[in-house]
Amino acid sequence: MSKKLKKGLIRIIICAVAFIAVKLLEAFTPIADYKYVTLILYLAIYIGISHDIIKKACMNIIRGNMLDENFLMMIASIGAFFVGSYSEGVAVVLFYQTGEWFQSYAVGKSRNSIKELMSIRPDYAVVIRDGVEEEVDPDEVSTGETIIVRPGERIPLDGTVTEGITALDTMALTGESVPKDIVPGDDVISGCVNLSGLIKVNVTKEYSESTVSKILELVENATDKKAESENFISRFARYYTPSVVGAAVLLAVIPSIITGQWLTWIYRALSFLVISCPCALVISIPLSFFGGIGGASREGILVKGSSYLEQLNKAEIIAMDKTGTLTKGVFGVDSVYVESDDISEDALLKVAAIAESYSSHPIAVSLVDTYIKKSGSDRDSLKAAIEDIEEIAGHGIRAGIEGKEYFVGNAKLMKDKGISVSESESSGTIVYVSDGKKLLGHILLSDIVKDDAASAVAGLIKCGVKRIVMLTGDRKATAEAVAGKIGIKEYHSDLLPADKVQIVEDLFADKSENGRLIFVGDGINDAPVLARADIGIAMGGLGSDAAIEAADIVIMTDEPGKIAKAVAISRKTLKIVRENIVFAIGVKLLVLVLAAVGFATMWAAVFADVGVAFIAILNAMRALKTS
Repeated sequence: MSKKLKKGLIRIIICAVAFIAVKLLEAFTPIADYKYVTLILYLAIYIGISHDIIKKACMNIIRGNMLDENFLMMIASIGAFFVGSYSEGVAVVLFYQTGEWFQSYAVGKSRNSIKELMSIRPDYAVVIRDGVEEEVDPDEVSTGETIIVRPGERIPLDGTVTEGITALDTMALTGESVPKDIVPGDDVISGCVNLSGLIKVNVTKEYSESTVSKILELVENATDKKAESENFISRFARYYTPSVVGAAVLLAVIPSIITGQWLTWIYRALSFLVISCPCALVISIPLSFFGGIGGASREGILVKGSSYLEQLNKAEIIAMDKTGTLTKGVFGVDSVYVESDDISEDALLKVAAIAESYSSHPIAVSLVDTYIKKSGSDRDSLKAAIEDIEEIAGHGIRAGIEGKEYFVGNAKLMKDKGISVSESESSGTIVYVSDGKKLLGHILLSDIVKDDAASAVAGLIKCGVKRIVMLTGDRKATAEAVAGKIGIKEYHSDLLPADKVQIVEDLFADKSENGRLIFVGDGINDAPVLARADIGIAMGGLGSDAAIEAADIVIMTDEPGKIAKAVAISRKTLKIVRENIVFAIGVKLLVLVLAAVGFATMWAAVFADVGVAFIAILNAMRALKTS
């Protein structure tokens, strides 16, 4: 709790105790007979609890912004004193200040999630210059310089680790609780916390271009893009408040002229004013969206503004890029097929891994990594097993292994050796293995589907998304295989970036007037489509400048399952917003009518204002909980 909140709470408690004490004196002592004494006592409490309200109201009157809640509270409470209702005048402001305190407390609670992101801002960087360690501001470090990050410190700039082994806490950025292991050669991003070992990092981006800087800018600007519901409430309050003030004046004057009962009708008009204060709506609606954005950030989902959170609720068609979004964008061994009795699956994979152990090609790396993971071997021992090796450009490799000759490569290499292979349309890349005389077998490699891709698609369908379309530049067979694995029925393959834009344009024609088209991409090659869609969601946005710049929502982990989570958060937030609008307007209209005809006292007015606002705030805070 901040110092300001603590001071406000102490003031409320002191004034509340004093108010109760005076009420008890009125009830059990003759003090009620001394009207001026009770007036002075209530007036002292009133000044103590309302001086800031009166100051704000007067300042707003000077600025020409008269009809706000401070003005309404000031007029209603002072008016209550003039008609002799001293305790009601104090109670109105006391309960209003209590409601305002709870509002500030609720906003503080909802800000906590976003503050976790704001805490990623680094305070300093330790840079090595002329062999000497120097502590400087992060924006004074240039690319190419080397910085030192000790255990417990936050990485101040993006770069590549040159020395040291450690684990990084990425939770503030990704929501991922499991530390990430780091070794020399790994890229690291600013904002993560170094947990264990000292590391040296070669800086690859200046602070203004670093991940932490871009994320902080995104979060700081998130409240600028208001949702339609928030804009509606602003417009509503602009016309609503003057209308009820005018109605209160008419309620005070016209019946008083007719009946001559001025005090009665002025009291009713004052109650009318207290009830009319729209703070329940003005407070709770933005707070609901703020809570939704904060809750999403705790899940590793950065939403650039409440307008995008609101539009997610209307998601009707979702177009998704394949590579890097639904798949990992890296090759993995899919299957090993043996076609000779002379070799086993493990032996076939071993021969291929040994033959490819010197290569840095992605397919070769995947073969070697798969075998190492399966066998517990290492790259050096694989290299040591090679007796002689020859690279056959564009075809593959000839390798001498354990006194035998093997050929590992594509179909062209097999054909050159007079070995017949089937080149049927495959969903991946095939590496053939032969002994120069016959085909021993082949290994199928394909882009690895992300673990949660299928559940992500199922989750979106469950959320009510009517149509999910996969877009890819890969061949039809590859697209068909991936779509089948994850449960997507509609896909388009062999696409160039311009083709994706055209397909998104066609999808726009198919959606309903109120529906929204969402595009999900990796944020690197999909910037034009991300910008064209109603909402662009960037996957794997952690460290991707293009994602942060082009997308409206950034999934900071590499999990497509977070898309359905974002939609669910949006729908929960909008449900809370609608509940608050209906509840606040409904109760206020009811009590306004009751006040006008004399059935609602100032105490009922206090409930209709502060009570409704308090309940709406508590309801809005539910948006923070994402489960």
